[in-house]
Order: sequence, then structure tokens, then C-alpha cells
Amino acid sequence: MTSEVEHAAHDHASAIPHAHTHEDAAETPGYFEIMEISVRELLIERQLITEAEIHRQIDVLDSRTPALGAKIIARAWVDADFRGRLRADGRKTCEELGITFYDNTRLIVLENTEKVHNLVVCTLCSCYPRPILGLPPEWYKLKPYRARAVSEPRKVLAEFGTIIPDDVEVRVTDSTSILRFLVLPRRPPGTDHYTEEQLAGLVTRDAMIGVATIAAPISEQNP
Repeated sequence: MTSEVEHAAHDHASAIPHAHTHEDAAETPGYFEIMEISVRELLIERQLITEAEIHRQIDVLDSRTPALGAKIIARAWVDADFRGRLRADGRKTCEELGITFYDNTRLIVLENTEKVHNLVVCTLCSCYPRPILGLPPEWYKLKPYRARAVSEPRKVLAEFGTIIPDDVEVRVTDSTSILRFLVLPRRPPGTDHYTEEQLAGLVTRDAMIGVATIAAPISEQNP
């Protein structure tokens, strides 16, 4: 799969979501919005689902943020046994921390090493580990990222400011409707004295997708 892009930097910049204005809110509903409303109202009318159940599910979705993923990564850094179980069965091991899954998906954890850097993409749409990371960023769903992450991953990473040495393999993994992936970044140097909570504070959403790495804390970079 290939994709020619005249202005690579523009692709990354254009992925930043724009703030909605009052004019946006006043626009006439589009086709898909009308269909969603119609189907929802029909399901409620047929008593196949209730308004309360819809609101409850929305609350569940809103409660999922990258902080949950960061908690998982931090535990894996400090607990080798947990990390082993996480690599063997991501979903079951996340549930040990009280993180439930509301969909029928498997979670596979990809561990970065000195020789391998993992990058996650969904080439067809936007499959993403929402139960542990929340909603995907806008750029993850756009065609330039979905195509170029496969065809030229090092260039895409460079646009995120992530330079991977030539002797390190960049391994791209494609998510599916039933298989979701989480990148386990390498623990940054100089954090041996950090608590688990402090470590979790270093973990970013982008690092768990693989478009970023986690640098040593500034205090450790400039002792």
C-alpha cells in the first residue's frame, strides 16, 4: 500500500482537530446523524434498548482515557510477572487492575526492545483499544496516516519527532475489528527510583500507539 504526499508536514498538521464553533452546531444534521437518530429512536420505540442504557454506555465510553493504559504500562515496568502475563493475555491481565472490556475484542501487547520499535495502525478504519485508551486521536483515523504508516513508517515517525535508529526494526501492526494492540514502550533511563504512580505520569497516549518514545525525565538528562 502506498500513498504519495506532496507536503508531509501538512498531513500531520491537518490531523489536529479544529475547535467547533456555534455555527457548526447550527448546521443541518447530515445523513449519518439523521440515520443514527432514527435508528436510536426506533430501537427505543421497539423496547430493544432504553434511553437509560444508552446514557450508561456513553458514561462508560467517557470514563476511558489514556490514563488507564498508562497505569497498565507502569505496572508492567515494575512487575516482571505482570508484564509476562500481559504479553500472554492482555485482556485478562488488564482485568486484574479492574479495567473491564465492554466489547468482544482481544488485546495484544507489543513490547518495544533495543532492536524492535512497534507502530500500530488500522488500515481500514479506526480500530483502536478504546477500553484502555478511550477515543482515538483524529490523525489516527485519517487516510494519510493509515496508508503512510505502512508504506513509509520511518517518515511518519519522524514527523512526530520520533527518530528510530537504522539498526532498529520498525514493525507495523494492523488492528482489526477483533484484535486490538497496545505498545509497551521501553522504560526511560533514570527512573529506577520512581514510584509506579510517577512512572504512569510519564506514559503518553502516543507512546502506547507507537508514534512516540518516552525520554528520560529532564532532571535525569541534565544532572
